[in-house]
Amino acid sequence: MELDFGPAVRDFRDELRDWLAEHLVGEFAEHRGVGGPTDGEAWAVRLAWDRELSAGGWLGVGWPQEYGGRGLGLLEEIVFEYEYARANAPYRATVNALDLLGPMLLRMGSEAQRRRFLPPILAVEELWGQGFSEPGAGSDLASVRTRAERDGDEWVVSGQKVWTSFGVHADWLYVLTRTDPQSARHRGLTLLLLPTDQPGVEIRPIRNLAGQDEFAEVFLSDARTGADMVVGEVGQGWRTAMATLGIERGTTLLPQQLTFEREAEALIDLARDRGALDDPMLRRRIVDAWISVRIMRTTNLRTIAELTAGRTPGAQATTAKLYASTRHQQLGHLAMELAGPAGQIVGEDYALDTRQRSFLLSLAETIYGGSSEIQRNIIGEQLLGLPKEPRP
Repeated sequence: MELDFGPAVRDFRDELRDWLAEHLVGEFAEHRGVGGPTDGEAWAVRLAWDRELSAGGWLGVGWPQEYGGRGLGLLEEIVFEYEYARANAPYRATVNALDLLGPMLLRMGSEAQRRRFLPPILAVEELWGQGFSEPGAGSDLASVRTRAERDGDEWVVSGQKVWTSFGVHADWLYVLTRTDPQSARHRGLTLLLLPTDQPGVEIRPIRNLAGQDEFAEVFLSDARTGADMVVGEVGQGWRTAMATLGIERGTTLLPQQLTFEREAEALIDLARDRGALDDPMLRRRIVDAWISVRIMRTTNLRTIAELTAGRTPGAQATTAKLYASTRHQQLGHLAMELAGPAGQIVGEDYALDTRQRSFLLSLAETIYGGSSEIQRNIIGEQLLGLPKEPRP
C-alpha cells in the first residue's frame, strides 16, 4: 500500500521516513511488527522503542507544544500512523495513553490534569491502563458497579475491573465509577484517574490462548485518589467514556489494516507454495480474503478523507470495526487451514510463529473494543433505524 497525502505534508513524511530508516535498526529491526493492541510480546523492547520515539520527538505529533507535543495537525498525525505502519515498526507499548487517555484529557481534562499527565506520557515515564469493563459490564458499560465515594479531599474507590490491557504495567488507571448509588444505567457515572501504587489496588494478569498476559483483572478495595482527579464532570462519566471510545474509532484501524494486508499477501504466498491455487474452491476463498483487505483499505481512506475535511465520519466508521474483526478471523482460519499439520506444531515453551499468534489473538477481536453483538445493535438502531433491543 502506497499513499501520497500531498505536498503539504511531504517534507514531514520524508523527515519521518529518514528517521525511521536511521533508528529502526539493531534489536528494534529484529522486532519489526511485534506486538499489537492485545499482544504483549517483547514488552521490554517495545518500551525501549517508545523511548527512542520520544527522544526523537515522534510521540504526540498532534499534541500542543506546551505539553511536549509538536503541535501539528490531523493530517500529520495520519501520515505518522501510516508511515509508522508501513515501516512495520514495533507496536507502541504506550498506545493506551497516547491514543486514548491523552486525547481524552486534551478534549475534556482540566488544565492542571493536562500539565500533570501529558508530559510524562510523552516522555514514557508513566504507563496507563483503562478501567472500563467489569464482570457483567463489558460492552454494556452502563451496567458499571464499581463505586466511588467522596471522603473529604479524596475519592474512595471499590470494585472490580477486567480485561485491562497491559494492566500489569500500569502506573495509573482511568476508571469509570458509579458515584451516585441511587443512579442507574448511564446516569451517576464519573471517570477518575487513580494511581496503582497504593494499598487497595491488586492487579492480576490473565493469560490468554497465545500464552501471554497482556490482559489483567483489577481489584479495588478502598483505593484512593484526589478529588481533583475527575475527568469532565461528576456524574457525567458516560459522556467522557463515550468520547474516549469515539477516539478509539478514529484512525486507529489504519495500522491494523496494513498488518492484515501483509497477512493476506503471506497467505497467497503460502497457497502458491502448497499448490492450493489449483483448487477452485480454495482459490475463491483466497480471492475473497484479498478482496476483504482491499475493502478495509477503501473504508479507512473514506474515513480519513472525511476527518481531514473536518466532517464527521459516515456510516463506514461505525461498521469498520465489525467488518475488520470478523474478516480478520476468517483470514486467520484460512491461513491455519492452508498451513495444515504444521500450523498445529508449536516451538519450545509454547513458542508460536507469526501465523499462529495472529490466528489465536484474532479470536478476541470480535469482543474487545465493543463486541460484534453490540456493534450490530448500534448499526441496527442508529444507522438503520430499527427498534431497540428489548431489555428484560
